Amino acid sequence: MAQSTSITVFMVLIISTLALVNGSYLYPQFYDRSCPHAKDIVRSVVAKAVAKEARMAASLLRLHFHDCFVKGCDASILLDNSGSIITEKGSVPNRNSARGFEVIDQIKAALEKACPQTVSCADIMALAARDSTVLAGGPSWEVPLGRRDSLGASLSGSNQNIPAPNNTFQTILTKFKLKGLDIVDFVTLSGSHTIGNARCTSFRQRLYNNTGNGPPDFSLDQSYAAKLRQNCPRSGGDQNLFFLDPVSPTKFDNNYYKSLIAKKGLLSSDEILFTQNQQTRQYVKQYAANQELFFQQFAKSMVKMGNISPLTGKSGQIRKICRKVNS
Repeated sequence: MAQSTSITVFMVLIISTLALVNGSYLYPQFYDRSCPHAKDIVRSVVAKAVAKEARMAASLLRLHFHDCFVKGCDASILLDNSGSIITEKGSVPNRNSARGFEVIDQIKAALEKACPQTVSCADIMALAARDSTVLAGGPSWEVPLGRRDSLGASLSGSNQNIPAPNNTFQTILTKFKLKGLDIVDFVTLSGSHTIGNARCTSFRQRLYNNTGNGPPDFSLDQSYAAKLRQNCPRSGGDQNLFFLDPVSPTKFDNNYYKSLIAKKGLLSSDEILFTQNQQTRQYVKQYAANQELFFQQFAKSMVKMGNISPLTGKSGQIRKICRKVNS
């Protein structure tokens, strides 16, 4: 009996430490008993989706980012319009841009079949982001789990809190700091742009009229700019897609940072990491020279981002369908 009590106390201490470290009750083994195959199910569906379309890896990674920066990592981005809920999908950062919702639906349907109302949509997105990174050739990490799903969304939060391509350096850094992330996380998580695409409308001002008086952005390599203008005209073509990393657009590597040094960062929010701050410039150089260093820090920063204000315990709910709250 005494031994049993000491084991119980020991377990409580471990769980308390986890709660203290993460600021919430998140730990990788959360579903080991309630849904032992949860991680395998998520990985399987993500693998099929990425095999079908390589771009989906970047889309699922971005979905997690855009969720966590609004009200925390609570799957609020997945909610459709209904009743009093105004969807975040219609915000400026997400409209005609956020994607991968159908893949999340497929994962949720498979999990509901295996373990009804057990695995949250918020945890699905955290796992899908990790699996997408790995499938694209990037690092892996243990994903702390136990998040619950929100009962609402925040259109205004989505419009205001997510860093925008044309935000100033200080504005973006402030948006990171407000979420408990620092300048290292800013540089490192920006490295997710080693995969994926951006729309013409998100960088057009760099090609034609960066300061409002005509000249292009001279922090952008001018031969690269001329190439971009071919498919990103002064007007029209807003949705035309361009690789964020022109060297290896579907491979998760450190070429993104090498491109910044070469003045070939597509978005202003990317290039300013090299041009506007001495500290971030040094990190860009380090990551460009050492991919393993980038991978190690990316894993750490992703866990840190995944810990932004999760709903735990009895807060929120486990949605049956990720697009709507339970009735």
